[in-house]
Amino acid sequence: MKLKSTLKQYTMVIALVIVFIFFTVLTGGRLILAQNISNLLLQNAYVMVMACGMLLCILTGGNVDLSVGATLCLSAALAATALQSGKSPVVAIIMAMAAALVIGLFQGILIGYVHVPPFICTLAGMFLYRGLARAVLDSKTCGITNEKFLDIFSSYLRMPGEKPRACTSSLIVAVIVAVVIAACMLFSYYRKKKHGYETKPFISMLIKLIIIDALIVIYGWKLSQFKGIPVMLLWILAVVIIFAFVTSSTVFGRYFYAVGGNEKATKLSGIDPRRVYFWAYFLMSALAGLSGLLVAARIGSVDGNMGNTYEMDAIASCFIGGASAYGGSGTVGGVMVGAVLLGVINQGMSIYGLPDQWQYVVKGVVLLAAVIFDVVSNKKTGKA
Repeated sequence: MKLKSTLKQYTMVIALVIVFIFFTVLTGGRLILAQNISNLLLQNAYVMVMACGMLLCILTGGNVDLSVGATLCLSAALAATALQSGKSPVVAIIMAMAAALVIGLFQGILIGYVHVPPFICTLAGMFLYRGLARAVLDSKTCGITNEKFLDIFSSYLRMPGEKPRACTSSLIVAVIVAVVIAACMLFSYYRKKKHGYETKPFISMLIKLIIIDALIVIYGWKLSQFKGIPVMLLWILAVVIIFAFVTSSTVFGRYFYAVGGNEKATKLSGIDPRRVYFWAYFLMSALAGLSGLLVAARIGSVDGNMGNTYEMDAIASCFIGGASAYGGSGTVGGVMVGAVLLGVINQGMSIYGLPDQWQYVVKGVVLLAAVIFDVVSNKKTGKA
């Protein structure tokens, strides 16, 4: 029974390992080249960032935000046109984020307080913001050449004098991070033990710690062989750490789970579900705006089609990562596993040269399998 519970808990992690090994073999080892490992992060930065916000929407009852791809496009378009007109990177960033926050405020009020169904509200937003983005761009492609803006989001961190393919500092940072994580996990374990809280077996915690630290050091070693630590990694870590803390360690974060679990009971306990819905969609739009800046900096240009189907990637990452299709359960850690799994599948298929149409088929099958697993394993039917 314990083994079954453990396997269920780490199903997606096991799936990630299997898929990673499969595509490594299938691509003849090209998947694990230093450049591809680095690009795996850069190409999926928008998924990881937006998935954190999408999780909040899904927690409220399986709701999603279909407008995030268009919000991302509009934010990127405003930043690109501002830079092209000679404005500073700071002004461009403020304009982009202001637009995303206004969208979040607008949708949050409509969904939370006016009670417009999230699906309809965000579907309308998907068309509205996409149209506005194309109007801002005048249906043209706008290039980004401002070095300061690019450095903020898409540069690499290296020590002075380090060569791009020999960045020892990346490995040193990875080792330091691994040591800090080990110290924190051990301190937390012994503190819980001391105060009589229930803890997992020490050997289980130790194996988990060794795996996490090994992956961090290996990743740092790979980054040291290609340009160093991407600044984009710091942006991703900042978002993930903040949202992981909020959802797991704050009263505010628990409200999202409560509303998704039983909205009526939540309301009777004194929590206003309207505020919860508002914040879910407001924060989602803010993260879409940040993702727009990250994608614009990585690509170096913005057009009216940027962000197409990005909302689907964010939604898929959440469901693949264990978020319930009916709301009330899911973690930021699980969502990140889902995002990486989706990224490995995308990159593995691209390196292998699988035709575009079959890539869609594979992603559809993976998403459907994840949702079926959630429904069957938790004996949910979606019916009263």
